[in-house]
Amino acid sequence: MTRAIRIHETGGPEVLQCETVALEAPGPGEARVRHRAIGVNFIDTYHRSGLYPLPSLPHGIGTEAAGVVESVGPGVESPKPGERVAYASVAPGSYAEARNLPADRLVPIPEGISDEVAASALLKGMTVEYLVQRTHRVEPTETVLLHAAAGGVGLIACQWLKQIGATVIGTVSTEAKADLAREYGCDHPIIHSREDFVARVRELTGGEGVPVVYDSVGKATFAKSLDCLRPRGLYVGFGNASGKPEPFDMGLLAKKGSLFLTRPTLFDHIRTRPELLASARAVFDRLQAGHLKVEVQQRWPLSEAAACHRALEARQTRGSSILVP
Repeated sequence: MTRAIRIHETGGPEVLQCETVALEAPGPGEARVRHRAIGVNFIDTYHRSGLYPLPSLPHGIGTEAAGVVESVGPGVESPKPGERVAYASVAPGSYAEARNLPADRLVPIPEGISDEVAASALLKGMTVEYLVQRTHRVEPTETVLLHAAAGGVGLIACQWLKQIGATVIGTVSTEAKADLAREYGCDHPIIHSREDFVARVRELTGGEGVPVVYDSVGKATFAKSLDCLRPRGLYVGFGNASGKPEPFDMGLLAKKGSLFLTRPTLFDHIRTRPELLASARAVFDRLQAGHLKVEVQQRWPLSEAAACHRALEARQTRGSSILVP
C-alpha cells in the first residue's frame, strides 16, 4: 500500500484527494521507485482540470519525481535496487509515496545532485533543452522573447540562453519576479501589467522584432506574441497557463510576415531511450558544471497538493516547487 493523490473528477484543486492505494510488485520491465521529492509542473493542473484529458478516472496526477529504486521486475538489469533515479514525462501518477514505472524511462541521478534538485529540474530542464537547441537552435547573436521568465522553466531558460550568449527579453507579473528573472540572466524583464510588451520588444530590437517567442502562457499572450516576431519568425507555444489560444485564420501568419508556428511537447523529443538519456545528460552536466542554478522555492507535504496547485495557478510561486512524500 502507498499514499497517493488521485482525482475522481476533473475540476479545481479541491478534487485532489489523498488516498491509500494498493501497489503490486513490479511487473516485467518495471521498477518500483520510493519517492523522495516530487516535482510540480503546470501540466499537472491541466490534467487535474481536464484541459489535457486523462485516459480514465479515478487517476493519479503528476509526471516528475526523484527517489530510490526499491525493487525491480523480471528482465530488468538496470537500474538496480538502491540506485537513485529520476523521471519525467511519463504517465501521470508521481504524486505518490511510491510507484511502479517502466525501467527504461528512469535516468540515474549523478553524484552531487540532490533528489530535490533532480525532481524539480529534470522535466523543466529537458523542456528548455529541446526548446532552445532543437525547436529553434538559438544563436549567440539572437534576441529572444520568453514569457513567464520567473517561473520554473523560465529561470532555467534564462540561464541556458545566457550561457549560449543570447539576449533575453522576459515577461513577468511583479517587480519581485522581475528582480528574480534578472538575477538568473534575463537582460530585459518586462512587467506585463505595467508595460506593453509588444512596444517594448520593438524598442529593444530597433523595430525588427525577435526571431523566436517561447510562450507557456497561451491565451493571454498569443496574439501579441505574433506582433513581436520579425518576418519569418517562429512562435513556440509550449503551455497554456492562461488557457488555450482562440482559433485564428492562418492567413494572419502571412499578413504578419510569413510567420511560423509550432506546438511541441517534451515527450516527442524524448521518445527513445537514447534521446531521453541525451537530454537528461545535457541538464545534469550543466547542473554539475555550475552553469545552471535550480533552487526549490516552495515545498508542500504530499497531502497538501491542493494548496500547492492553488498557489501555482494564482502565480504566487517563484521558480521550482516540490511535494515532499
